[in-house]
Amino acid sequence: MASGGWVWLLCLMAFLLSRAAAEGVSLTAEEEYSRGDFPEGFVFGAGTSAYQVEGAADQDGRSASVWDTFVQEGYAGGATGDVAVDQYHKYKDDVLLMAGIGLDSYRFSISWSRLIPGGRGAVNPKGVQYYNNLINELISHGGQSFFQGDFRDYAEVCFREFGDRVGHWTTVNEPNIFASGSYGQGLGPPHRCSPPFGVTTCAQGNSTTEPYLVLHNILLAHGSTVELYRENYQRKQGGLIGLTLFAFGVVPYTNSAADVAAAKRAKDFFIGWAVNPLVFGDYPEVMKRNVGSRLPSFTSGESKLVKGAFDFLGVIHYMEMPMKDNPESLDSELRDFYADVGAQMMVSLDSYTHGVSPSITYNFLLVNFPVKPGALREVLEDFRTLYGNPPLYVHENGKPKQSPSYLFSPRTGFANRFDAGQVERRNGSLKDTGRVEYLHRYIGAVLDAIRDGCNVRGYFVWSLMDVLELLGGFQTGYGLYYVDLDDPDLTRYPKLSAHWFSRFLNGASVGPDYSNVIVEFELAVADLSHLITHVRRRRQHSSH
Repeated sequence: MASGGWVWLLCLMAFLLSRAAAEGVSLTAEEEYSRGDFPEGFVFGAGTSAYQVEGAADQDGRSASVWDTFVQEGYAGGATGDVAVDQYHKYKDDVLLMAGIGLDSYRFSISWSRLIPGGRGAVNPKGVQYYNNLINELISHGGQSFFQGDFRDYAEVCFREFGDRVGHWTTVNEPNIFASGSYGQGLGPPHRCSPPFGVTTCAQGNSTTEPYLVLHNILLAHGSTVELYRENYQRKQGGLIGLTLFAFGVVPYTNSAADVAAAKRAKDFFIGWAVNPLVFGDYPEVMKRNVGSRLPSFTSGESKLVKGAFDFLGVIHYMEMPMKDNPESLDSELRDFYADVGAQMMVSLDSYTHGVSPSITYNFLLVNFPVKPGALREVLEDFRTLYGNPPLYVHENGKPKQSPSYLFSPRTGFANRFDAGQVERRNGSLKDTGRVEYLHRYIGAVLDAIRDGCNVRGYFVWSLMDVLELLGGFQTGYGLYYVDLDDPDLTRYPKLSAHWFSRFLNGASVGPDYSNVIVEFELAVADLSHLITHVRRRRQHSSH
């Protein structure tokens, strides 16, 4: 039986977006709740991913990944994962931080290029040793294992080497966004798209067909991996396996019948694209109609392979997305994924609403969105009513620090406001009241969904600490812990949100009034500052 604990493992090198949420959150939920209100066995955790935290990019046999190549072109504002936040060398300290908060679980990924540097073939023993060390350290502190990994051959190495201690495996992270973003818009590696589509100019690709082919192949690879795990490992190891989707809270822009229908189509395209095959064995009918021959079809054997190929599904949610009917996009003979939806994303940019056309897209992922916890509740409700109420884990949900960031697009003229460094120094960013308000409201929305009958089993904050956001460098800062990049030791400092989350995890009731938490936190920060000053003075004295 796999040990319970900290680790969720994912097999695919995930396309993890720079997250964006609202600024200036104002708490309106009046309900007070505690951890005791959640079902017994409900898991609370936090997440990161390998490239975003590990560092040690050229150490102990690791080879370059597609993200190493991609960020060198400046897409993370000049920041890279060469060092990141150095979890490769600081994993013991980071596990102590998790245990100190009271997390049940840690969700992380295993770097394919560290485990199998050649992509296939020989396994790197030092890579195996590192992940064994991390998993063992997590388990020694009582946590669960939630892991993210790749397909069949790579996955088998993961199952064989780590499966006796990993309770939950996720094969693919955000395949719907990976396919449409990396192969339709050129937003992430391998940076493929074709004119007139794409956020950037791509050297090669076909935006009209490749996203559909990629998602199709991912589903087949996922099904094959689940088949392998169930046949050879699940019974003796006792773990569970699933897949994680990025889920917008899709709503109609107006109450008109056309916009309501557009929102339904968008749900089928953004979520049903991957979930329908897993639950029903085929793509949504509206996708078959709108995409036509560009949408691959499943053979009878393939349909059986993917249908039911999950023990749970993961949900990544950050934002509500209003959709406006746009039937004109379906009139074009040359269409990409977004034109096939026949709807327009209506995004609030600062103080005005802007319709993002299907051929532009992706600046919407990096602008400020209003805090809408009801959108997460509705996403979970859709899984209950449309897909048979499968076991769900909210695998990512969180709030960046309050600094707006726009991704530059030649078609919109929005400026790229990212840079590689931290905008706020430590003393200005530890008191993250907006994040506390955000977490209180969204965790409350999960509790509401559970009370509605949704089969939600866990909630993971993004992220454990400030990490290298893949499209935003270190500017956005989602972490419960601040990492001081100016400190050679990359010292971690708990934010107010870490203190609040710890109190909640240890049984305290939480509500809109958290003034007592702020007082406790300020006293703790004062004690911590005194301790750090004392340690630094001792170091200086000993160096003389």
